[in-house]
Amino acid sequence: NGDRLRGELLAKRLKPFMLRRRKEAEAKELPPKTIIVRTVELEGGQRDLYETVRSAMDAKIRMEIAGKGFKRSQIVILDALLKLRQVCCDPRLVKAESAKTVRERAKLSLLMEMLVELVDEGRRILVFSQFTSMLALIVQELERAGLPYVILTGDTTDRETPIRRFQDGEVPIFLISLKAGGVGINLTAADTVIHYDPWWNPAVENQATDRAHRIGQEKPVFVYKLIVAGSIEERIVALQEKKADLAAGI
Repeated sequence: NGDRLRGELLAKRLKPFMLRRRKEAEAKELPPKTIIVRTVELEGGQRDLYETVRSAMDAKIRMEIAGKGFKRSQIVILDALLKLRQVCCDPRLVKAESAKTVRERAKLSLLMEMLVELVDEGRRILVFSQFTSMLALIVQELERAGLPYVILTGDTTDRETPIRRFQDGEVPIFLISLKAGGVGINLTAADTVIHYDPWWNPAVENQATDRAHRIGQEKPVFVYKLIVAGSIEERIVALQEKKADLAAGI
């Protein structure tokens, strides 16, 4: 609850039992890491779809809680949050008739603008998303733009080939699902990380970023977080910061 005195007392009590090794202290030779939040506004049909989904799910959740109580309404709440996150990523992820007519894709347009510029600058880029279906949509745009890439998801049987091709410099873009590529791979050829959609747990995102920002990295690493302004994604980022502060304080 933001009580600093209680936090300090708890930290003192835990200190004899907990040891935390921070990467910054252990790997002092690591180059700097810069985190940049890029916000984008929803427009037109995508903005209207977000508001329609938000108001419909708000009414549904209130009814559910009134009838079953908060604890027994968790599935409906999580479903609502999922739908709002999907609208932010790309309306095509939402399985609803009203979504099929939406042409605006604010975040995908921003991503493609960034990728074209970054590849022209000679940057090597990791793009993370929670949604493999979103990665498939990004693949379509990359192929349309003629940008070479490799991809790693939970369905990838041969993990070594895309990793080798990226590390050897054959392709400048590596698309990775957060679950499949968040740990256990070394991608120090990358100097840029893009988180297409935020996840609730900041440690999971940090582990994904550490595929590039780890021992063996010689270049500064730039981390971009793409966030839809005034949406559920801003609330997720605020929650990430709160969780990170809590962990650091203890």
